[in-house]
Amino acid sequence: MKKTVTSLADGRELIYYDSADDTVRDAIDRRPLDAVSTSSEVRRDPLLGDSVAIASHRQGRTYHPPADECPLCPSEGDRLSEIPDSHYDVAVFENRFPSLAGDSGRCEVVCFTSDHDASFADLTEEQAGLVLEAWTDRTAELAELDQVTQVFCFENRGAEIGVTLGHPHGQIYGYPFVTPRTGQMMRSAQRHREETGRNLFDDVVARELADGARVVLSGEHWVAFVPYAAHWPYEVHLYPRSRVPDLRDLDEAARTEFPQIYLELLRRFDRIFGPGEPPTPYISAWHQAPFGVPGREDFALHLELFTIRRTSGKLKFLAGSESGMSVFINDVPPEAAAQRLREVASE
Repeated sequence: MKKTVTSLADGRELIYYDSADDTVRDAIDRRPLDAVSTSSEVRRDPLLGDSVAIASHRQGRTYHPPADECPLCPSEGDRLSEIPDSHYDVAVFENRFPSLAGDSGRCEVVCFTSDHDASFADLTEEQAGLVLEAWTDRTAELAELDQVTQVFCFENRGAEIGVTLGHPHGQIYGYPFVTPRTGQMMRSAQRHREETGRNLFDDVVARELADGARVVLSGEHWVAFVPYAAHWPYEVHLYPRSRVPDLRDLDEAARTEFPQIYLELLRRFDRIFGPGEPPTPYISAWHQAPFGVPGREDFALHLELFTIRRTSGKLKFLAGSESGMSVFINDVPPEAAAQRLREVASE
């Protein structure tokens, strides 16, 4: 992998990740951009104890542009975008409309490919491996920032999820705090350690492997399963068999196998609802251990992949119980979801 760091016209950082070591990236951003102005502020809720990012400047962010005006496509002729070069493998840049900025953290955009009409599932194993290297490198870089406590790499796919740019891309958030979901998992892991002397994540994975009813894919270095108490209609958790706290600690064998397992999962997601159905909307979320906090060594890196589509033409809405009380009601039994995901294996 070759990494090239440069800047956009307004001073934001842009990083190219290339498979070929002899790739030259010297294109200049020719847009007359004003300096980025943000109003990001993190406020803490005294009742729930969680944090909310207030970012009013995001009201003006780019919203469903036509394909020929996509800001994530390579620049071509007089059509200038966030990517000055005419082609790229993987590109990462600071978000122009960040939810978190300055002392409140950092937000980046990850462009998986220069092909506007592709999806992550369309990538080759080599391309997917390069994205993994980019995620890992950004985790390492953001971990060195004083204002970042936790790094979250994720992809939103589909208009139903709320995606406003159709180009295949994801995001990376550098939070200045431990997120609520992570905090809950770490507290559960601590209680489990105190009560049993064992690691909670190891026991969860071992339970799923022993049961087998919810296992979707099992490789030498990764295992994917629908969790016992899945929140979403179709939800898969992907764990490396050797527990590590974050992406930086994956060994070479796990890195090599990851594209095979992950691409197969994504392709199965697109087959869940049968032929002729539109691509399955999903959220893909890496859960990594926060930095410099007690309990970090007990946390297990894993990826959670889920869709809000519960059946053909119907979405799972977070209504009264979910939104008001945070009590999920799942219409699809986890065992049935796992069975369906096994049925739709790629040929």
